[in-house]
Amino acid sequence: MTNHLQNKTFSVHTLGCKVNACESEAIREMLRSCGCAEKPFGEPVDIVIVNTCTVTNIADRKSRQMLHRAKAQSPVALVLATGCYVQERSDEHRDDPTVDIMVGNRRKGEIPVILNEVFERRAGGEKGPFLYVGEDASLKTYEELPVTHQQERTRAFVKVQDGCNQFCSYCIIPFARGRIASRNEDEIAAEVKALAENGVREVVINGIHLSSYGLERYSITEQASLRVNNGELPLLPLIRRVASVEGITRVRLGSLEPRVMTEEVVAELAKIPKLCPQFHLSLQSGCDETLRAMNRHYTTAEYNEVVKRLRKHFPDPAITTDIIAGFPQETEEQFEKTVAYVREIGFAQVHVFPYSRRKGTVADRMSGQLTEAVKKQRAAAIAEAAKGTLTEFRKRRIGQNAQVLFEEEATIDGRSYYVGFSREYVPYAICSRTDLSGLEVTVRGLSMLPDGTMLSQETVDI
Repeated sequence: MTNHLQNKTFSVHTLGCKVNACESEAIREMLRSCGCAEKPFGEPVDIVIVNTCTVTNIADRKSRQMLHRAKAQSPVALVLATGCYVQERSDEHRDDPTVDIMVGNRRKGEIPVILNEVFERRAGGEKGPFLYVGEDASLKTYEELPVTHQQERTRAFVKVQDGCNQFCSYCIIPFARGRIASRNEDEIAAEVKALAENGVREVVINGIHLSSYGLERYSITEQASLRVNNGELPLLPLIRRVASVEGITRVRLGSLEPRVMTEEVVAELAKIPKLCPQFHLSLQSGCDETLRAMNRHYTTAEYNEVVKRLRKHFPDPAITTDIIAGFPQETEEQFEKTVAYVREIGFAQVHVFPYSRRKGTVADRMSGQLTEAVKKQRAAAIAEAAKGTLTEFRKRRIGQNAQVLFEEEATIDGRSYYVGFSREYVPYAICSRTDLSGLEVTVRGLSMLPDGTMLSQETVDI
């Protein structure tokens, strides 16, 4: 078959999670290797790829809007839609003239072949749309999508796992992403090595359900406990191996289930010097009744014990989380428990989401659905409480030294600064006579800007 991709132009727009972002980078590399040239999204091109999301109603709406925008900006382009929204909603776009090709979540590695085939089929008179969407729920193998370059120079997100078996009552992702599947450790190490050789200093290990890494090789009982071999977490050896790659100075972890953070696991993590002391522990609610309704497998007391464990082994680590506001049947009292719990834990950062109904989930069928106004009000109240704990956490950095990996130069209030992040993922800004991009420097926080950025000493020389 003729290579129809040679000299074609393309653009990519990504919605949703960091896993999507990793996959988009891999798609970019594959297309460039086929002779395509990338242009910024919005410019006229031959191919537009939109990597969609369906985690909330808002994500659905943004996905639809972006697909229509892509066709409006490049009317003659092939518009290819992929991602979770496509996986779940492809039937809704069978007669949509804005979408030419739909590709399922675990067929992203086939996108160059699919595009080439569609160009061939269109040359033969076929109109489309062209569907390449299977049942992800039945797929159990990991699709390799290696990346050697990423757009950020200092930090790279490395996908190591796909799928989820947890079936929280509010979540559509197990249906959109399928069963758990883990990436080969050698492939991960090779990607991290290539990234380090291209200047990356920090890697963020992530997945759809990162805590399940490696568990598909074990029994259902062991999978349910999220650990095997007397408490050993399969993710641990991978973290150690990634940290051993020459040139990588930091390893950060994506979202983790609180249940996996046993005393043994946390103690082992503390032995990895390159591991950043920032732990994103998914919470979703500070009320035990609501957690049970969500099908979350821990209590607030157990979550609190995990936080204490982390603070015992790591000096003032950043504990971050996600919370859903306005879950079905959530009472005012239960909501207030969540607000109080946010303050009790003292999170370094909280991502708050109003509950979004997802067709096909248990929560969608529950009685006692709250109004959008109530959900919005409760989300705002939780966010306000979280803003206070974020401020307290960052103020503790004033007068303290921090290792900051600087990323780029930026203008703040008319002045030029170099900005970067500490190991706890706190943003820092500093004036410097030397280009600090890509360098890890020990600085002292002197004050905090209104947006929470730590301002360091006036100048620094390297």
